Amino acid sequence: MRTPDESKRYTYKDWLDWEGRWELIYGKAYNLTPAPSSEHQFIAGELFHRLKLFFGNKDCHVMISPFDVYLSENNDFENPDHVVQSDISVISNKNQIVKKGSYGAPSLVVEVLSRSTALKDYNEKFNIYQQFGVNEYWIVDPTNKICHVHGLLYPLEHRIHHIAM
Repeated sequence: MRTPDESKRYTYKDWLDWEGRWELIYGKAYNLTPAPSSEHQFIAGELFHRLKLFFGNKDCHVMISPFDVYLSENNDFENPDHVVQSDISVISNKNQIVKKGSYGAPSLVVEVLSRSTALKDYNEKFNIYQQFGVNEYWIVDPTNKICHVHGLLYPLEHRIHHIAM
């Protein structure tokens, strides 16, 4: 097992050998440690619970991190191009779910911002979720108490909701 150099480019085969929790986005390694703050986990837990209740009678599956999502530009999930973990993923096609995670983009992705991940969530993750067809991307900002809701299939759609915490 090895730890990647975050300034280099890697492949899925490299990712398989890494120690710890990592994302692979456009060949770049992103470390998912240390664990998120208690505020982050509380917000993610509350949203997970509410989304689970909302989607409970529908044919959707609500998953909470750690849960790997494998994204492939040519649908080769044995050797995907990217591996990401969002705080919450809602998957409407149960055939995407495999033992090790999800093959393909979720319908809805929720990221709760942390100081260490905010730039990645607003930039790299936004771009990759849009590229792979995520329908809706929520970015929850605990500091400013807002939730940015992006309709990624409709790029001009962007709503900001103030949230009570």
